[in-house]
Amino acid sequence: MLKNYIGILMLNEQEDNIKSLTKSRPVASIPIGGRYRIIDFVLSNMVNSGIHNIGIFTNTKSRSLVDHVGSGEPWDLDRKINGLFLFNLTSERSQLRDIDVLSGNMEYIYRTKQDYVIISSSNMLCNMDYNEAAKYHEESGSEITLIYKKTANGKKHYINCNTLYINEENKVLSIGKNIGAEDKLNISMEMFIMKKTTLISIINKCVQTGYHNSIKAAIYNYVSKINVNAYEFKGYLQCVDSIKNYYKTSMDMLNPKITKELFHSKGLIYTKSKDEAPTKYFNGSKVNNSLISNGCILKGKIEKSVISRRVVVHEGAEIKNCIIFQNCEIKKGCKLTNVIIDKNTIINENTVLEGDEEFPVVIEKKFRP
Repeated sequence: MLKNYIGILMLNEQEDNIKSLTKSRPVASIPIGGRYRIIDFVLSNMVNSGIHNIGIFTNTKSRSLVDHVGSGEPWDLDRKINGLFLFNLTSERSQLRDIDVLSGNMEYIYRTKQDYVIISSSNMLCNMDYNEAAKYHEESGSEITLIYKKTANGKKHYINCNTLYINEENKVLSIGKNIGAEDKLNISMEMFIMKKTTLISIINKCVQTGYHNSIKAAIYNYVSKINVNAYEFKGYLQCVDSIKNYYKTSMDMLNPKITKELFHSKGLIYTKSKDEAPTKYFNGSKVNNSLISNGCILKGKIEKSVISRRVVVHEGAEIKNCIIFQNCEIKKGCKLTNVIIDKNTIINENTVLEGDEEFPVVIEKKFRP
């Protein structure tokens, strides 16, 4: 177990292609799977691997994130020693680089008793045991280890993700970007393992020189200067960096094989629990191949959809290939296909909305069509 490791979550994911879901929240707190948030996966992975000192660094709007993670109790991180630490900036300083966020909170890093660090984003969804990667890192003698995933379908998937070029000894030679030109690629999972002293050295050099805005860019810059190795992850992975990928990931969760791997293979995925009554299925309702959360009232037809807590679907409504966030109401006669509806939204009677699997319709939070 990784008791000698701290986890650092850098929540500075690119939001350009998912803005309709991040106007009032960071990527990390976007609901997924009906009752989870995106950050639940990386938090659970770290805790399941034995990491009990985790710092979350964010420079974006984070009210929903703070509300969700709270004291860290669902992940057993509400501790007197170690635990969960959230470093949030005020709106006046929200434009600071993440290097500035780290350098401004160096006391946290210096005071931790652990010797190693795992840095990760939140938007790479997987179920991973970090023990294997950490063992590989320590035995390899490399200064930094990058975790990556091989793909044979790079022309369609993981577009704009960073890619690794590695040799036969797993040494990283250079970093590129997936522009959809090749199928076989090594996709960087934006996860880095190193000694704490290495991280401190990188942060200090960035502050002194002013060369880099992000810790990830600084690490990638060191590829040609120090010994950087790569560790291959072979499980299920999705990068939630666009509406299209978010929709695909949600629909993948309707596949029992993927669901079993994503939620159970290397440990359970934990989330903030809410005491809700069981969902009520009325006579005439029909639900097929869907994820249904607690507290719903269902009178209509639902097929291949993800329904969050406290959703009301009236009789005569038909929902297919949709993702409905919590506290939504779908009134009588509505027909929704390939639609994502953000929380607290009412869809009026007889409304017809139809998107495409590649380009689903997104109804933003509290919108009234």
